[in-house]
Order: sequence, then C-alpha cells, then structure tokens
Amino acid sequence: MALQATPYKINLDLSDVDRGVYESIRMTVARHPSETEERMVARVLAYGLWYQERVTFGRGLSDVDEPALWQKSLDGRIEHWIEVGQPDAERLIWCSRRAEKVSLLAYGSTRVWAPKILSSVATLKNVTIAVLPQEPLSVLAKDLPRSINWGLMISDGVLYVSDAEVQHELPLEWMQGER
Repeated sequence: MALQATPYKINLDLSDVDRGVYESIRMTVARHPSETEERMVARVLAYGLWYQERVTFGRGLSDVDEPALWQKSLDGRIEHWIEVGQPDAERLIWCSRRAEKVSLLAYGSTRVWAPKILSSVATLKNVTIAVLPQEPLSVLAKDLPRSINWGLMISDGVLYVSDAEVQHELPLEWMQGER
C-alpha cells in the first residue's frame, strides 16, 4: 500500500517590508512521504519569500518536471520557477530554459555543493540562488504541528519567523543574483 501525503494547515501572516507586501495567507501544504520536515519548511519559506498572487505549489518530489513552487502567467507560460534544496547544475540549466525567472532556496551543508553549482550556472542571468542558514531551519522544522500559525517578516534580506512561543531569525546568503 502506498504511503499518503501528510497535510499541514498553515496560517501565514506575511510582512515583506523589502517589497511592501502584506498578506494573511491560509493554505494546506501536503508533505510527500519522502519529504523531510526541513524541506517542507523551506518550501513554505520560499512561498513567502517570492510571494505573488499566482505563486502555487508544484508537485515537486512527485513529478520531476515540476518545481517546488511556480508562478504561471494567465496564458500558461512559466514566469517564475522556484526550487528548494540542492539540485545539480543540469537541473538548474534545464529549469532556466523553461521559465523567465528561476529562484533556488538552498539549505543544508552547501560547502561542497555551492562551488560546483555556481561555476556552472554563473552565466545564467535568470537564475538567483539564496541559502538558508541550517541551524535555525532545523530548529524551526523540529516537531512541526499539523496546524501551523506563523508570522513571517522579511526585512533587509532576513527572514523572521515567529510562532506563539519564539521568533527565529534566518539571514539569507545570496550566492547569485538577488530577489
């Protein structure tokens, strides 16, 4: 019998001071059986970081031809392709040919991964890469409840995630391009 996705009910109060975006978002996010809580949290943070009215979650792990998130135009063109994790250079090049803009929110130990990737995608003008700090991401993802109420504030390239008990600070490191 196949394992089922785990649904999470998320209330996200987004205050993106850098872009002047203020939204209260309610959504259900399905966590694939093979997806870690850290990856799911990274997807939610990417959603807030690049929020636009038409940004939606893709099938990601279930379908390699889809991203973690994307924004399509009204006529179906892919305007913004958003990946999370540490894809290889071939994947980013492939994505850059399919979308007007590609953004990657990387997490985990990027010490070995980053030099290989950056040299291969440096000439791609439509690719931006940001890295989440591992320690606060791990703390944020630990023991996630199935119902999540977060305040996400973005100011000067730092993500501040607050819940009922504590505020987590996740300064982004921009490796290529900018938001």
